[in-house]
Amino acid sequence: MRLEHLIAVRYLFGRRQRSVVTVISWVSLIGLMVSTAALIIVLSVYNGIGDLTKSLFGVFDPELVVEPAEGKTFHTRDLDMDGLAGSEGVATVSQMVNETAWITYGSNQAIVRLRGVDADYRLVSGLDTLLTEGTYRLGEGADGLTYLLVGGEVYYTLAMRLHSNHAAAIHIPKRGSTAMGFTMDQAFNSGYAYPAAYFFIQQDIDRQYVVTDIDFVRRLMDYAPDEVSALAIKLNPGANPRKVKRLVAAHLDRTAAQPLVVKDRYDQQPLYYKIFRSERLGIYLILSLIVLISTLSLVASLSLLVINKRRDIFILQSMGLTRQRLRRTFRAEGILICTVAVAAGLVIGFVVCWLQQQFGIIRMGDGNFVVSTFPIAMRGIDFAATFLLVMAISTASVTLTVQRAKI
Repeated sequence: MRLEHLIAVRYLFGRRQRSVVTVISWVSLIGLMVSTAALIIVLSVYNGIGDLTKSLFGVFDPELVVEPAEGKTFHTRDLDMDGLAGSEGVATVSQMVNETAWITYGSNQAIVRLRGVDADYRLVSGLDTLLTEGTYRLGEGADGLTYLLVGGEVYYTLAMRLHSNHAAAIHIPKRGSTAMGFTMDQAFNSGYAYPAAYFFIQQDIDRQYVVTDIDFVRRLMDYAPDEVSALAIKLNPGANPRKVKRLVAAHLDRTAAQPLVVKDRYDQQPLYYKIFRSERLGIYLILSLIVLISTLSLVASLSLLVINKRRDIFILQSMGLTRQRLRRTFRAEGILICTVAVAAGLVIGFVVCWLQQQFGIIRMGDGNFVVSTFPIAMRGIDFAATFLLVMAISTASVTLTVQRAKI
């Protein structure tokens, strides 16, 4: 061990009488340790909440969606559907029709986003696993009736009841018509369906979406039997979404009669993912300011240490240590404090996050939440970034302080 480092270790861990310098040194160490642990914990909680939200969107949003580049619909007869389904990484292809609709139930009414899906939709989404009450039914029953899967907020807004003989009336404007000057039958195509279940996934979904049979929606829209708004694609386990997206897009460019676009989940919810990234960056910057403030006590500690060790400095200079080596000694002291603080903070942050993962110590209250405890997702990149950030800020502060000290 070099002499400078040996002296620095002695100053930090050696036996010495209690003084203001000693107290400030340990206060600065504890402050950096707490800041580092807080940075890890907050980022891990935010990761957990982000992963939970993305998983909820993933229940409803397919992994890939094919939509027309222009217009609202396209025809599957103009595509090589067998070739698409057989593309590398593609497990299932489901057809969808999306349209805004006016729905009434008794004296209540709402404007909803109506999604018509085929029988394969439950294979490309996890909607059937998040039904709060009821059963997954659309229009394939032996009774010949059409059923609805209703977003939770829509369900309560319309005061719907499951297992009721009362049907919901669904109205969609006829193509090329206007309601002004026409009767209801002339302006709208109407149909009736029964609520089979309702779901709570995410607020934006719960308050606007109603899912039903695709043929029912096609009849209301006067669409052809092969006309769709989008194709939902489920990938094979372990498939790379970006690679499959490129392969599907290339296949459609070769075979489709009209321009089509392929969207992954980031493309389907661009606003959410942009906000998530921006918020995470904002949190990181705010916590970085807290770390910067924590280093002020370290600056004070080193400044006082230099003043307190005037006699030691004179002795070391008499022994032949140059001013540069003395500065390296006090810089090593500051960096040693930083390293010990950061290492302890990372360990504390890891332990706290692990305890939360295993035992769910901090709960989310008595509300109607998807999970009962705060979710945690630890990532190695966060530990590495936190270590580099705290060490960079602390090292810069220590270096400037020592350079300005009168040694």
